[in-house]
Amino acid sequence: MDKQRLAIFDLDHTLLPIDSDYEWGQFLCSIGAVDRGYFEQCNKEFYAQYQAGTLDPREYLEFTLNTLSQFSPEQLATMHQLFMLEVIQPALLPEAHRLLARHKNDLKLMITATNRFVTEPIAKALGFEQLIAALPEYSKEGRITGKLAGSPTSGIGKVKHLMDWLHQQNKSLNSFERTYFYSDSHNDIPLLELVSHPVATNPDPKLTAHAQRSGWPVLRLFNESA
Repeated sequence: MDKQRLAIFDLDHTLLPIDSDYEWGQFLCSIGAVDRGYFEQCNKEFYAQYQAGTLDPREYLEFTLNTLSQFSPEQLATMHQLFMLEVIQPALLPEAHRLLARHKNDLKLMITATNRFVTEPIAKALGFEQLIAALPEYSKEGRITGKLAGSPTSGIGKVKHLMDWLHQQNKSLNSFERTYFYSDSHNDIPLLELVSHPVATNPDPKLTAHAQRSGWPVLRLFNESA
């Protein structure tokens, strides 16, 4: 019997032509849930740091999670439903669904630096049953506290969390016939270098250059204007 294959996917700018974390912040501004001037400025600064590879992931995650802590679970659920309808659904493009269909017989895992509150409904909408994302800390009453539970799921942190997840499954990367990882970001090079089939997907300039040097395939899933 052939071994199963493992297909790992980043989310933002990989399966989506947008950054769900950034867009969630913009959405909160648009509905008046946060102070627009302050939040937009912080959001832009953090996003620029992410693109430059200088972001402190815990600092950013706890900034976003602290924003979530201001609302009840019921309020958050209502806002996220509207976010899915207005922002995410239009960004679930056929190209992403076609890519996922190529791996319909493989074990599919989404691994993202964005927190699980934002990404879990998106992962489900894309058909994922397995998700690794930054975990918010919850109070005994079920409210998000504003703190990060555990460690960030970005950069080299993706490798650690993947290894922990595989251990929980009593597996390793060698348990699979092939292992794929699709990502757009140079921040994900540590994990891309571990799998048997790395695919630079809608890659940023640094990842494009690294992929070309390494002989990795480059997949441009969306139009450049997307």
